[in-house]
Parts: sequence; C-alpha cells; structure tokens
Amino acid sequence: MPAMPHSRNAKKRLRQNLKRRLRNRSVKHAIKTQIKKALAAYKTGNLELLRREVRLAFKKLDRAACKRIVHPNYAARKKSQLSAMLAKLEKSQPASSPA
Repeated sequence: MPAMPHSRNAKKRLRQNLKRRLRNRSVKHAIKTQIKKALAAYKTGNLELLRREVRLAFKKLDRAACKRIVHPNYAARKKSQLSAMLAKLEKSQPASSPA
C-alpha cells in the first residue's frame, strides 16, 4: 500500500484516483461481459442476438476509448474481431428475404 499523503492536495488526488479507478474497473468489466455475451451468441448461431450484442459491445467500446478508459487500439481490435465473427455468421446462414 502506498504511503499516506500529507498535503491536502495529495489527499484529494488520492480520493479522486480511488473513485476513478473504481469507475474505470466497472466500465472495463462491463465491456468484457458484453464481449462474452457476443461470443456466446455467436456460438449459438443466433444472428439477430449476435447483431444486438455486437452493437452494444461497439457502443461500450467506443465510449470507453473516447474517455481513454481503454486504449483506442484495444477498442479497434475488439471491434474488428466482433465484426469478423458477425460477417462469418452472416455468410454461413442463408439469406432470408426481408419481411
């Protein structure tokens, strides 16, 4: 554990960092959970479910990358992987006529 701060400014920075660390951890956890949901949807072969989960994952990744919670390259890489999964499933399933 780091040494306890002495100055008012250092104490405030410690409080701010703790708050931000907890918030960032929660966002990262939500991203990983959403990616796992998309992977599960891919494994079931449900195209509509996969589209919904991928869209939500993109939203969370973009927001976190914009706020620098995750590195923008990490977000781009994950989005690319999810897009590839979606394209693979769309290609494997026969095209249905729009209702």
